Amino acid sequence: MKRFTGLIATSILATGYEAALAEDIVAAKNIRAGSIIVATDIISPQDRDALRRAIDIVGMEAGKTFYQGQPIDEADLRMPTLIKRNAIVHMEYAKGPMTISAEGRALDQGGLGDRIRVMNLGSKRIVTVVITGADSVRANI
Repeated sequence: MKRFTGLIATSILATGYEAALAEDIVAAKNIRAGSIIVATDIISPQDRDALRRAIDIVGMEAGKTFYQGQPIDEADLRMPTLIKRNAIVHMEYAKGPMTISAEGRALDQGGLGDRIRVMNLGSKRIVTVVITGADSVRANI
């Protein structure tokens, strides 16, 4: 028994040390995929670095469902969706100082700065654009 006592103590110390280095950010309640994370959705971490990561998580959109008590992996988060698929969007075509406005239908969904495909409703042409805001996109020609 004495032979294993050192191994058990070492493994307990190793796991305790690892937890102290990187505290997980944990869901305080169930968070559905597509929901925007708010401060009450996460358990406030005590570690300073984990608290900074938690601040960065607030305002992000959950890419999958997180259950109460489950650690939130930052890889499963994304920028909030500003344009949903099939939404009507305001398109701006820009070339130098000239801009042309048109309406389009989003063929993809995305957040600020994402590149998506939009079909111009007037010409039925599909254009790749950059999301600039809620229901607005910009194409450079």
